[in-house]
This record gives sequence, structure tokens and C-alpha cells, in this order.
Amino acid sequence: MGSFMLSRLANCLYWMARYVERAENVARFIDVNTWLSLDLPGGYQEQWSPLISTTGDETLFAEHYERASKRNVIHFLTFDTRNPNSILSSIAAARENARIARQYITLETWEQINRFYFATQAGAQSAASGFEPSQDFFSEVINASHLFLGTLYATMSHNEGWHFSRLGRLIERADKTSRILDTKYYLLLPSLDAIGTPYDDIMWAAVLRSTSAFEMYRKRYQQISPDRIVEFLVLDLEFPRAIHRCVVSAEASLHIISGTPMGTFGNPAEQQLGRLCAEMNYVQVREIISGGLHEFLDDIQIRLNLTGEAIHNAFFALQPVPAMAQNPGGRQA
Repeated sequence: MGSFMLSRLANCLYWMARYVERAENVARFIDVNTWLSLDLPGGYQEQWSPLISTTGDETLFAEHYERASKRNVIHFLTFDTRNPNSILSSIAAARENARIARQYITLETWEQINRFYFATQAGAQSAASGFEPSQDFFSEVINASHLFLGTLYATMSHNEGWHFSRLGRLIERADKTSRILDTKYYLLLPSLDAIGTPYDDIMWAAVLRSTSAFEMYRKRYQQISPDRIVEFLVLDLEFPRAIHRCVVSAEASLHIISGTPMGTFGNPAEQQLGRLCAEMNYVQVREIISGGLHEFLDDIQIRLNLTGEAIHNAFFALQPVPAMAQNPGGRQA
């Protein structure tokens, strides 16, 4: 698959899937805090500001809201069109990308993204009438995302365009899994005294549930253990939301698109992703913990951002036409 499809279409398919994944993960962020609210013992206060820190939109939030109350945070992350990363904004952007790439995706995929879009719009209209979104709404967002991805997988040829959409989804998923884990470890912990307490176990269980990892983790390890949870969500090669699994699969799609053999690189994106995969192949969880989990996750997020920029430059950015190609018969100056 060496010849590249039009960069504009590839860009749309990449971002269509990435925006759907983003909306799903924002719903997961809110879901984890809702779980915590239900499970918290008496005396502990709900924390909502860490969710804004997780998405990196603190400055934008502060421009429009006075305090990080539950109502303000949920509205900002769910329906606020001034927030480009809200669920509503993400689904609108995903639909617009799908519309531009309509000739490349299937009817079933287009219909599913439309259903997702109108369901989110209906939720926004209810919120405008004073109804707060329920936990069921966020479960529906997650389910709609799963339906979209299932339709994409089952009805679209697994060709170059499909691999671009898969690449976008996996880069976004790896980034968001790291942020969910970072939120627990770095921001939600009220004090060092809480480590190892039942409250700490409740929060770790909420992190597992927010990544749909609770059941798979319990089948393997049974007991809640922070080190094993970190290992499961960062280094596991079988669990589909684990960071390592995401970057390995993203690397495979990237090489299928470019035609470059695995183990080599033909552009900076493959170099970035290949280096990250190689390091994750050999790092152990005790090394991650001893070096600082937050620092490790922060580094992962920076490198995924750099990979995203490199993908853009390699495949989507308009390249200047070489002078010789403009005038094949002319002489170089």
C-alpha cells in the first residue's frame, strides 16, 4: 500500500475517528468522577477541577467559569461549544470530517455518525432546558462510539483510508488512557496519608472502570494493586486500551500506509512511534514507579503529540511543488 490517497481525505478519516475517540474518552473522564461520587465514604469532597486539568483546558475554562463546580465542569466538557474538546464539539467535528470523506466511508458508517450527532444535539437541547445530563447519557456516548467503530471495522475495506482512521483512533486512545491514569495518580489523591486506604482502592477501581478495564483486570489479578493496575493500563499487549497495545497497533497501521518495512523508518512519524514502541518493549513497571509515574506519563503525552505533528507533516500538510516538477524542461537556477 505504497501510494498515498489524497491528503485531504486521509486527514478527514484520521480526524473523524480521532474526534469520536475523544468524545468517548471525555465521557469516560466524567464517568470516573461520577463513580467516585457514588462510592466515596462520608467526609470526602467531590473533586471536579482535575478533570479540566486532564484535558489541558484550564485557561479556556477560567475564561468562562468562576469556579470548578460539578455543574460547570460537566457543562464545559459536555455541551459547551466554546470548548473545542467538548463532546458536542468533537462529535460535530467528526461528522463534518465524515461528510467531507463521504465518498470514502460506507453508508452504514455515515448513518451511525449522524445518529451519534443528533443524539448529542438532543442531549444539549435538554441541558439548555435545565436538565443535567444523567450517567445514562454518558453511557450512551460510549456505546455510540463503540457502534461507530464496530460499523467502521465491519463495513469498510481495511485499506489505506481505514488504516488512517485506525491510526487517529489509537493515538488519541493512548493519550487519553495516560491522562486518565495521570488524573488518579497526580491530581485526585488528596494526601499521601490516603495511599493504601480503602479510599485509595475505591479510586483505583474507578480508574479501571473508566477505561472498561475492571473485569479484565480482576480476571487476571483478582486483587486491587496500584503497581499491577499501572502495568495493566500501560504495558499490557492484549488489553485494547492499554498504552503499549495502542502504540504497537498504531505503528503497524503507519507502516502499512507508507509501505516501509517494520523495524525501519521512512519518515519522522515512523521514527517517533518506533522509538516509543521499542522503549515500552523493555521498560518494567518497577522502573516506571521508581522514576515517577506522572513524569513517565507526561513524557508519553509529549511524544504522542510529537508523533501527531509528524503524521500531519508527513501525510496531510501541503508540500511545495519542487521547481523541477513545475518546469520539467527548464534548467535549475
